[in-house]
Amino acid sequence: MSEGVIDVHSHFLPPWYVESAKAAGHEQPDGMPDWPAWTAEEHLGFMAERGIARSLLSLSSPGVALGGGVDPVRLARRVNEYGATLAADHPDRFGLLASLPLPHVDAAITEVRHALDHLGADGVIVPTHALGNYVADASHEALWQELADRECVVLLHPTSPVGREATMPGLPRPMAEFLFDTARVVLALAMRGVLGRHRGLRLVVPHSGSLVPMLADRAALFQLGRRAALPPGDAPAHSAPGIMDVLGALWWDLAGTPTATHLDAIADRWGTRRLVYGSDWCFTPPIAVDLQHAMLDDAWEACGAAPGLPSWRETTTANATRLLHGATRSAGRSDG
Repeated sequence: MSEGVIDVHSHFLPPWYVESAKAAGHEQPDGMPDWPAWTAEEHLGFMAERGIARSLLSLSSPGVALGGGVDPVRLARRVNEYGATLAADHPDRFGLLASLPLPHVDAAITEVRHALDHLGADGVIVPTHALGNYVADASHEALWQELADRECVVLLHPTSPVGREATMPGLPRPMAEFLFDTARVVLALAMRGVLGRHRGLRLVVPHSGSLVPMLADRAALFQLGRRAALPPGDAPAHSAPGIMDVLGALWWDLAGTPTATHLDAIADRWGTRRLVYGSDWCFTPPIAVDLQHAMLDDAWEACGAAPGLPSWRETTTANATRLLHGATRSAGRSDG
């Protein structure tokens, strides 16, 4: 299809996956009342009614790290092969962001290669953590290197954080905890130099930037303070890219609450060339997606960067096309 929005953040739910998740103790995913219903036919109908030309399918939280004796390596392979079949059956409508069997980094790298080189995936989805192992930890360096070498599209996705029982008991974690977990991981990746070392990453921050744009100035201030305490002769540390620089190389999907506050926070710092659309369906019901579209219409008109620009639909689709162009190349190539 030559017209219509590209949705980089939409989810699929194979029925057998839901059964496995429930058996592993995830009866109410991330504190939500129940699992949403999903079929490929319903997804295509949802897209047609809202002018979405293509959706990149991914598995949402809790992902493949279910615990309860479930093997994430086998589950990731099954999920990805199922998603690749959907994409092959509907090549103009569906793409795939493959799941990785974290916290097993070596197995995750193997799955990256299988998904990109053999299944034709458009990229990968990476959880903020898997069973408490956060992806900003140094143990994940080889994975980030692999993804950067391939200039792979990576959708970062939050999951229920460690210690959630003590922080917001009884409340659904997507309401606030998802935003906190995303922000802590993105800022850690920036402060620890991961984003600076791996400039080939095409990392997408979900949910209208989560809280990252609101905390960016504070993180930059702390970075300056840390650098001021370093010896003057520590040239590599002093010359490393700054927080605003590396955050400016990220992409931002507009799922969640795309209000003028969120849009302004991103556009004022980094412009609109890296904004992409995300519906977050099927975990976001159609009525809420329609409300988000109305929010975007209003926010785009009110956004200080928007006058004279094309619509958010045109802008995000052009941006998503650039995001996906030349991505997921074989390791070592520099063309595209």
